[in-house]
Amino acid sequence: LAGAQQGAVLVDVEDGQVRAAPAPDPRRNISAAAWTAAGEIVYLQAESVVSAAGSTAILVRQDAASGRVVSQTWSPSSALVLDVLGDGRVVFDTRSPRQNLREVTLSSGVADGRWLSRGESTDRQPVYSPDGEWVAFSSNRGGGMNLWLVSTATGKLRRVTESHVNWDPAFTRDGRRLLWSSNRVGNFEIWTADVDGGGPRQVTQDGGNAENPTATPDGQWIVYSSGNPQKAGLWKIHPDGSGAIRVVTGRVSLPDVSPDGRHVLYRSFSGKYPAILRVVRLEDGQAEPFEIAVDAKRRTTVTLGRARFMPWRAM
Repeated sequence: LAGAQQGAVLVDVEDGQVRAAPAPDPRRNISAAAWTAAGEIVYLQAESVVSAAGSTAILVRQDAASGRVVSQTWSPSSALVLDVLGDGRVVFDTRSPRQNLREVTLSSGVADGRWLSRGESTDRQPVYSPDGEWVAFSSNRGGGMNLWLVSTATGKLRRVTESHVNWDPAFTRDGRRLLWSSNRVGNFEIWTADVDGGGPRQVTQDGGNAENPTATPDGQWIVYSSGNPQKAGLWKIHPDGSGAIRVVTGRVSLPDVSPDGRHVLYRSFSGKYPAILRVVRLEDGQAEPFEIAVDAKRRTTVTLGRARFMPWRAM
C-alpha cells in the first residue's frame, strides 16, 4: 500500500482494477504474500513497529475477496518471503530472533557492561524497577511472548505472565504493580497487575491497539499510544480505566513520562524522517518548541528505539 500503510494490493488481470487488503496493523512491516488453494492470502506481519529484523511476528490468513482476517497465529520470528503448499503448510525465511539484555555504565565511555540474560530467546523491551533491583522485559523463552523479571543482583529469572502475547512492560512509580500491553481480549489493550502477575486487570477499552504504557509519578495517570485509526494518538487514562483523554492526535508511539510527571516524550511518524522525538505537556498536550529528528538520508540504516528521560539530579 502507498506511504507507510502495510498490506497486500490485489490487481485484476482482466480489467486492471486495484483493491487493497490492509494488514491488521498498517504500521508494521509485512513479508511477501502467498496464495492458498482456497483463495486466501497469507503473510507474516512483524510485531515490532521499530524493525522487522529479529522481531516476532503474526502469521496472517486473509480472505482475498473481502479483506477479512481469517486467523492470526503467533510466530517466534519474522520473514521476508514465504510460500504455501496446497495442504496448508507454510515455509518462510526466518530472521534470527535472538536478542539478550545487557547492562552498561553510562559514564564509563565503553559499552562493556554485563549480560542480564543470555540464550537463543528474544529478550527485549527492558525497564528498571524504581529501586533498580529488577528489570522487567518481554521474552519468547518458554514459548509465546510473555513478561519476565530478572534480578540485577543475582540474575534470577521469574516469569510473570503465562499466555497470549504480552509485552511493553512498565512499573508504576511505587514499584508495586506492572503495566503492559496484551492481546488476551483479541486486540492489544493496556493491563495492570501485581509485580508477581497476580490480580490482572484490563485498563483500556481502545478496540484497536493500545500499547507502550508508562505511569506518572503520582499514580494518577497511565500514558499510552493508540493504533486504532479512529483514536490514533497519545492518551492518558486513570488506572481504574476512567477519564481517558487524548493528549496528542496522530501516529505516535513509545511515550515516556518525565520524572516530575509534567511532560511526555514520544516518537512521531512522518514522511521526512523515520522518527521524530517530541515533548509535550501532559496536562494539555502543548508541544515544547523543539524536536529531535534522525536523518534518514544517511547511507547507514538508522533504527530508533524507545527514548527515556534521565533521572532528575540536583544542580
